[in-house]
Amino acid sequence: MFMVRIATSDLEREHAFSVRRKVFVEEQGVPLNLEIDDLDKTATHFVVYSSDTPIGAGRLRMTTDGVGKVERVCILEDFRGKHLGNLVMHALEEHAQETGLTKIVLNAQSYAIPFYEKLGYVVTSPEFMDADIPHRAMEKHILEPS
Repeated sequence: MFMVRIATSDLEREHAFSVRRKVFVEEQGVPLNLEIDDLDKTATHFVVYSSDTPIGAGRLRMTTDGVGKVERVCILEDFRGKHLGNLVMHALEEHAQETGLTKIVLNAQSYAIPFYEKLGYVVTSPEFMDADIPHRAMEKHILEPS
């Protein structure tokens, strides 16, 4: 059984970081100092678990203009293709709504654009490089909680 939890302890945050290190640093070659950054201190971290094993992660930051920014969404290779990306994105969006945000922005790796488009995100920029990986900015307006 899979579940998403908001990291509320140092251990849960370390679970998120360990998944991110495996996916972004080891798999994709992103330098560790770019992957784990100072923004982690104030972000809300989400961890996807299979039983008690961390297998996915993502973070949500509040930007200065009150918009939420989704970052670092990832699933371990052995668990991809099971719609767990949808699971973490829905948790991120639900939390954003609960905190009063009405818009989410993100920088998607270009290959992942179709995934985000299926969730209602639209591309808002030309392609740009981040950590030597092509990305495009995307956004989605979300409804306030009823």
